[in-house]
Amino acid sequence: MSAGWGKCFDPNGARHGIPTYPWRCAPGGLATRRQLRARGLRPGGQPIAGQILRPRYRRGPLVAYLYRLDKAKPVRPMTPAKRRALACAMQARRTCPQCRQDAGYVIPASLGVCVPCAYPDDQNKE
Repeated sequence: MSAGWGKCFDPNGARHGIPTYPWRCAPGGLATRRQLRARGLRPGGQPIAGQILRPRYRRGPLVAYLYRLDKAKPVRPMTPAKRRALACAMQARRTCPQCRQDAGYVIPASLGVCVPCAYPDDQNKE
């Protein structure tokens, strides 16, 4: 184990305060939020059970918090009101504020408007 990985291995929590493991070396029974979500679970208010550290050069390490699988709860189902709100939000992201047309894609934040409105001269060169 390299020196960088050795700093990330603290299963008792003496150095970091909570059990800490190197990247991809967490024990069974623990999962990150993304891993819980892939299984249809959520942390459900439980405290953090550990963390995974991935050393990086020039910056601090990447941190992923771990939660216990046995205390995880199922993901709440999508309600009709939540589904409508999500559909309205996505519609707003696709609607160009300049021409008020549905672009059929999410308007890039860098442009702020749909591509034909951002580059009107390029549309006539065919």
